[in-house]
Amino acid sequence: MRLLFLGDIVGRSGRIAVQERLPELRQRWTLDCVVINGENAAGGFGITEAICEDVLAAGADVVTLGNHSWDQREALVFIERQPRLIRPANYPSGTPGRGATVIEARNGARVLVVNLMGRLFMDPLDDPFAAVERELSACPLGEVADAIIVDMHAEATSEKLAMGHFLDGRATLVVGTHTHVPTSDTRILPAGTAYQSDAGMCGDYDSVLGMQKDEAIRRFIEKTPGSRLEPGLGEAALSGIAVETDDLTGLAKAVWPVRLGPGLQESWPVAWDARSA
Repeated sequence: MRLLFLGDIVGRSGRIAVQERLPELRQRWTLDCVVINGENAAGGFGITEAICEDVLAAGADVVTLGNHSWDQREALVFIERQPRLIRPANYPSGTPGRGATVIEARNGARVLVVNLMGRLFMDPLDDPFAAVERELSACPLGEVADAIIVDMHAEATSEKLAMGHFLDGRATLVVGTHTHVPTSDTRILPAGTAYQSDAGMCGDYDSVLGMQKDEAIRRFIEKTPGSRLEPGLGEAALSGIAVETDDLTGLAKAVWPVRLGPGLQESWPVAWDARSA
């Protein structure tokens, strides 16, 4: 099975990049399942129903969220009727929506997608380790699920790494989101789980984490209130991770960083497509 995970969509430029490039990538790479983090898709803060539907129509199978899940208040309502949009599973009991979903991939396989949020330097949510244990116990790899993708939306690399090792051999992919900078530790852990500490973002990299530079810099220098942070308007790059699985075990047998577009050195799964991307 071929899986693609793309990091946080930031603003309009990130959405345009996904809508323009994902349909072709899905076809060229014969992708079975695509998951995208969309928590910054609406002006850099949250997601709307219309944007969610556009991302799904472009080829995403599941959209994950994070600490900006409810910045667009309508998400509290429409998440209940959109099973392919998930928020962190360790939100308190009674929070709208769901923290995991099972979808049928293009090849007919069952893919469990789990969204988690870290607690270090983040909102004090429930224990993400206990939350993911519940989800995987109900839908274990190789028994109920043919593949398992875990989006660990967290600030601290240590917490993401701990989750990767905690799930090694029990999930297909554990990937970090939230910090918007792609890390260079793309690899397969000892028991077969693909891992990357942060997938990066789908956004304008001539920016500060996807936001226009001037106001972001001013805030560091002056430390006074100013104008609202706005997403960068330049051409966006897509950033994420591609995984090829062993169909017998559901674990990873090959993994590649994905970086396509301006601002980053490009990278993609050459085994899937040797042509220039």
